[in-house]
Amino acid sequence: MPIHNKLVRDRIPEIIESAGKKFSTRILNEEEYITELKKKSFEELQEYMEAANHSDAIEELADLLEIMHALAECHGSSIEEVERVRQEKAVKRGGFKEKIFLIQVED
Repeated sequence: MPIHNKLVRDRIPEIIESAGKKFSTRILNEEEYITELKKKSFEELQEYMEAANHSDAIEELADLLEIMHALAECHGSSIEEVERVRQEKAVKRGGFKEKIFLIQVED
């Protein structure tokens, strides 16, 4: 039986069971949960970086967004609050729409 030792989406055990397979799981405490969400964010970001086309990229961005929702909740907030902070930063510092690439700054 392969060992995965990773955070999975809530319905994965149900999907595994419906395929007639056996599995084991456990529920993480809050500290473990945040740690595993952070690990999962790197995994999903890597998958985004390796996406071969726009459709695959959107799938991976959706996974990253799901993790952001969960992390915001872990920090006692919401994705709406994260969006509010994002908008404030965009007003103060701008976004990335103009594709500006900084080469150097003279001291």
